[in-house]
Amino acid sequence: MTDKEFKKLVSDALKDLPTYFKEKMENVEVVVEDWPSMEIAKGRLLLGLYQGIPKPKRGINYTMVLPDKITIFKGPIEFLSRGNENSIKSLVVDTVKHEIAHHFGISDARLRELKAK
Repeated sequence: MTDKEFKKLVSDALKDLPTYFKEKMENVEVVVEDWPSMEIAKGRLLLGLYQGIPKPKRGINYTMVLPDKITIFKGPIEFLSRGNENSIKSLVVDTVKHEIAHHFGISDARLRELKAK
C-alpha cells in the first residue's frame, strides 16, 4: 500500500469518529510514520503511540504548549495484516480509536476492560 493510500485510511478513520469526540479533540496532531524509532520489546509491535498530556490531566495553566502527538505506524500494521487491505483498514481504525482514547485519558487497562464487555 502506498503512503498516500495509508494516510487516507488514517484520515478516513478520523473523519468517521463520532462527532462528540471530533468536537472535543484539542491540540492534537495525528501523523503517520513507517516504523517506531524507539526500541520495542522483542516479539512486540507498536501500531500507534500517543504522546502528550491527556485532556483530563490538563489544568488551568495548560496554555502555550505544543500539540499532543498521535503516531500511527504503517509498517507494523501492514506486517500484521499481511498486506490484506481490509485487515489494514480495520487495524488502522482500531489503532486510531485506541490512541484517541489515550488523548481522552483512557488507559490501556480500561480499554481492555471495555473491549472484553
